[in-house]
Amino acid sequence: MEKKNIDWGNIGFSYIKTDKRYVSNYKDGKWDDGCLTEDNTITLEESACVLQYAQTCFEGMKAYTTKDGKTVIFRPDLNAERMELSAKRLEMPVFPKDRFIDAVVKVVKANEAFVPPYGSGASLYLRPYMFGSNNVIGVKPADEFQFRIFATPVGPYFKGGVKPLTIRVSDFDRAAPNGTGHVKAGLNYAMSLHAIVDAHNQGYDENMYLDAGTRTYVEETGGANFIFVTKDNTVVTPKSNSILNSITRRSLMYVAEHYLGLKAEQREIPFEEVKDFAECGLCGTAAVISPVGKIVDHGKEICFPSGMTEMGPITKKLYDTLTGIQMGSIPAPEGWIKVVE
Repeated sequence: MEKKNIDWGNIGFSYIKTDKRYVSNYKDGKWDDGCLTEDNTITLEESACVLQYAQTCFEGMKAYTTKDGKTVIFRPDLNAERMELSAKRLEMPVFPKDRFIDAVVKVVKANEAFVPPYGSGASLYLRPYMFGSNNVIGVKPADEFQFRIFATPVGPYFKGGVKPLTIRVSDFDRAAPNGTGHVKAGLNYAMSLHAIVDAHNQGYDENMYLDAGTRTYVEETGGANFIFVTKDNTVVTPKSNSILNSITRRSLMYVAEHYLGLKAEQREIPFEEVKDFAECGLCGTAAVISPVGKIVDHGKEICFPSGMTEMGPITKKLYDTLTGIQMGSIPAPEGWIKVVE
């Protein structure tokens, strides 16, 4: 497949229209057969449930060109399962797992010319999403829904090299105990927009949210999970019922234990413990791991020994190993890689 004539190293992380996207509609209690379409527009009536009450959830995932020239998707089964959890929590119909994976493959195959070449640092970002589409005025779930997947090529996240982030402890709360913080609901991200704009205006890259109940335990940022490394090289990540169950984080914890031979723990992390860690990073689909060099807690600085110039040594090993698995230069655990044929 001949690739599009795109400057892959300079496309950034923004929307580029591709050739095809997938659409399926839910009506009268069932999903239709679904299809690929060239139309990237959506027509809704003014009182559509998604516009009035934000009944929507989504996923983020990537396809890559591997070292041997194959097009692959990373762990789509887990995205399907997480979207099922989100749909159930938001009173939306589940889009079946097998159909979800099949639709993702169809979208990648139809846009294979947009999958960046191996070595470019770029990838094809995939956005499955679902929303309530029929008219609703009273506060209630929609009866009709649309499930869609679009694809857009995105450039290397660390263009020009890795620069550790400076983040702040936020006075805002991201999610309440027993709320929707554990699902990938669009509203969760809308709730974090003011906080991230405020952080940027104050000169910080991101927010560290503490638990809303006691404000003493580390939770996550607006769009990524935390990962820490202790001074004896144990990899630690927060455990909470109100943070998103990150697929990247789960993959990194597996890599730490089974590829690097490190101890890996998921547990509650008191904020008081953060100053004792050797390394810190934010993990998610976009960057895999973004290193954190400094956390500012209302004027008090926590500076990690890994510094402000590069990834810490364990974070770097985790990053290199997981990206190696995604790109086909390191053998993957069974079931992690879906080859598009």
